[in-house]
Amino acid sequence: MSIQQTNGLSLILRLKIDNTASYSDITMAIGEAGGDIIAVDVIHVRKDHVVRDVTVNVHNEAHRERVVESLSKRQGITVVNVSDRTFLVHLGGKIAIQARTPVKNRDDLSRVYTPGVARVCEAIADDPAKAFQLTIKRNTVAVVSDGTAVLGLGDIGPAAAMPVMEGKAMLFKQFADVDAFPICLDTKDPEEIIRTVKALAPGFGGINLEDISSPRCFEIEERLKHELDIPVFHDDQHGTAVVLLSGLINALRIVNKEMRDLRVVVAGIGAAGAACTRILQSAGVEQIIGVDRSGIIEAGKHYDNPVWDWYAKNSNPEHLTGGLDVAIKGADVFIGVSGPGVLKVEHVQSMARDPIVFAMANPTPEIDPAEAEPYVSILATGRSDYPNQINNVLCFPGMFRGALDARARDINEEMKLAAAHAIASCVPEDQLNPQYIIPSVFNRQVVKAVSRAVSEAAVASGVARRVPKFDAE
Repeated sequence: MSIQQTNGLSLILRLKIDNTASYSDITMAIGEAGGDIIAVDVIHVRKDHVVRDVTVNVHNEAHRERVVESLSKRQGITVVNVSDRTFLVHLGGKIAIQARTPVKNRDDLSRVYTPGVARVCEAIADDPAKAFQLTIKRNTVAVVSDGTAVLGLGDIGPAAAMPVMEGKAMLFKQFADVDAFPICLDTKDPEEIIRTVKALAPGFGGINLEDISSPRCFEIEERLKHELDIPVFHDDQHGTAVVLLSGLINALRIVNKEMRDLRVVVAGIGAAGAACTRILQSAGVEQIIGVDRSGIIEAGKHYDNPVWDWYAKNSNPEHLTGGLDVAIKGADVFIGVSGPGVLKVEHVQSMARDPIVFAMANPTPEIDPAEAEPYVSILATGRSDYPNQINNVLCFPGMFRGALDARARDINEEMKLAAAHAIASCVPEDQLNPQYIIPSVFNRQVVKAVSRAVSEAAVASGVARRVPKFDAE
């Protein structure tokens, strides 16, 4: 079985059905075209016709056209309108600003705006730290992108990136009650991005960088981390790395191996690959071999790509050369952040006992899970339709909740490691098994555990400006 690179569509078909046709004509037309009816609603009824909304699942755009064509051919059935439910969700945007305090009279107005607000402005001017107490800064994150590396779509520009950034803001609010704002910048110049984010920073308690292409993302994040006094976190790198490590922590509990003894192969040495390598090294992994399009990243070799150059200085202690077939032999863990078809069954068969495979390329993993399953002890992917999904939603809401609660100046390695262990802890011992090493994104304990662990790590590592109070367990 191979994985098709398609996204299912859910359509609402508004149909006018004359008295000469019946509901069975609709079901037959949709069924013959391979559509799946999931709901039917009556919109209005007249003596000579009825108008219904029929919700149908289809595989892709071509399948949609087949369903519509099949209906259009039926006598007495008119396709009035076809709506894509995903597009309907996006009409007018997915987020909005809501006032916390209603303005019902002139007295209310004088307190939230002039003249009363002037006293608050003066208090912050005298002590800028009071912005955390008296403005939305204490609970806000800017989700910043230039639209150059959006999902698997690549460089689609800032306007087209907005739906993703809005979605991110929704997840921040739903999972961690963090107010996030999508900010898409119409520039690819790293200097201009850095300058713009610094200019925006006074209104925010943290900066989430998103979908900025490599290697520019490294310089942008590094500069902003040094030049701002609020957390800056490139989620494509570090969110992936944190959730990966959490899954590996639990996987090792099953196969009874230690971090320090692992031999790990990372395929795809870009933003996520480098971040995964760094956090694994911080967790105690010593033997990591990186493989990219040109083969193994060779130790000591100079590369024009700054990420590969760093990798050459900090990995491959065995000084291996060649391709994936060389690197993978005897490896305990494969981590894929590359593309489909990179990992073959023969590669998995050459790994050490109880091999662990994290094939995280989306939407199509490095190896078809059905092909890999007979030969691996534990398999994880980036997909939601297979067990053990590596999903950044497990990390970033709790990460920023904890950083904001501690009013942290930075998100450092200690905080990332704490987040990974917190996520792993949400899978209790009596539930841990090869099909369940990573908790569900809807597990309400995850954000609570991550935010607390991150806050405590911020305090312990000296980047917190306050010590949060936690509810008693």
